[in-house]
Amino acid sequence: MTDPELKIVLPFWADSFLVEYQNRSFVSDKDKMMLAIELSRLNTEYGTGGPFGAAMFNHSTGKLISIGINLVTSTKSSVAHAEMAAIISAQNILNTYDLSTINGGCELASSTEPCIMCMGAVLWAGITRLLCGANDADARGAGFDEGPKPQNWVQEFEKRGIKVKTGLLREDAAKVLSEYKNNNGIIYNPKR
Repeated sequence: MTDPELKIVLPFWADSFLVEYQNRSFVSDKDKMMLAIELSRLNTEYGTGGPFGAAMFNHSTGKLISIGINLVTSTKSSVAHAEMAAIISAQNILNTYDLSTINGGCELASSTEPCIMCMGAVLWAGITRLLCGANDADARGAGFDEGPKPQNWVQEFEKRGIKVKTGLLREDAAKVLSEYKNNNGIIYNPKR
């Protein structure tokens, strides 16, 4: 009997996207965020989920480890957020539940600041650095309920050794959210 493994199955276009970029090193934060935003854009363009994308990198080398896109509507699972998909995929690839054990550390680029659920996942996964594009107000403005996030979440992350950079290419990331809303994309967790 083998150990059980939680797997993320990405849509057809995401597999070829990963193959195209997996052997590249992403040196700048801007390049990492551009990749996450492109994932969010393609996900809405292909109609395979919500307007969110994420990518996991080795912090030291800049090598792409995994990608994640929002799969809530296509999988009918409320926990299938882009950050969750990138984290689970990275843990499968690296064969560990604790990404802090990876030489060089792991950093996550997310097209939008994490919701309350994804905040917990980032904390518990052992990620050492978090890059964010659009902010909480941008996500809420598009109609998404991000949960009761503490206002000082960045400071709380940094207290726990997770470096955070927000507002990276915010306008580009927020544009994907507003286009999704304007095109009547499914708002799967409207403010309650």
